[in-house]
Amino acid sequence: MGWDPWPLRHLVLRTPRLELRPDDDPGLFELAQVAREGIHPPELMPFSTPWTDVSDEDRGLATLRWHWEKRATLRPERWALQFLVRLDGRVVGMQSVETVDFAVTREIDTGSWLGLRHHGRGIGTEMRAAVLAFAFDHLGAVRARSGAFVDNAPSLGVSAKLGYRREGIEIYARRGERAENVRLLLTPEEFRRPDWTLQVEGLEACLPVLGIEPG
Repeated sequence: MGWDPWPLRHLVLRTPRLELRPDDDPGLFELAQVAREGIHPPELMPFSTPWTDVSDEDRGLATLRWHWEKRATLRPERWALQFLVRLDGRVVGMQSVETVDFAVTREIDTGSWLGLRHHGRGIGTEMRAAVLAFAFDHLGAVRARSGAFVDNAPSLGVSAKLGYRREGIEIYARRGERAENVRLLLTPEEFRRPDWTLQVEGLEACLPVLGIEPG
């Protein structure tokens, strides 16, 4: 048919090793299994809401519910693209791009997680670089924001590699204790680009869904 009610299913970002696509149900069941297998060491908590402090089964179900909710509430004025990250055709984690009133603000927030057994291979840096190149070069974003707790050295390391600057500290109650979260900001000029070029397919039909004027 000529009209596609969900053109996001055709959107794909490609890097030298990874393929990122907005979530789909078969991929989500893979992601839920990755979540069940573990996302971080139990003594650490990288998330402001400790949603991983549950049984393996509940963690998998929480993953599905979160993604289904984000997909169902996507609107041009407020959207979240929850990219499933695939390595060698298998889902290894997720990388999000979220925004409110993007047509006016031109700002995005990113978040991500990676299956524990895939840590330490540079995948986190590559998938964040992919969505930053996507946001800056293809969507016209002028600022990207992120954040990480002060004890989340891997995430802060990825941000440093890509050129983020520290913008301030927020205080959270994490697992019932005080925790400092570093707020981070990046502009296109500060972005330390990788030595590869992002390949993007299927974007044009998605722009109206995201409230973005073509061109």
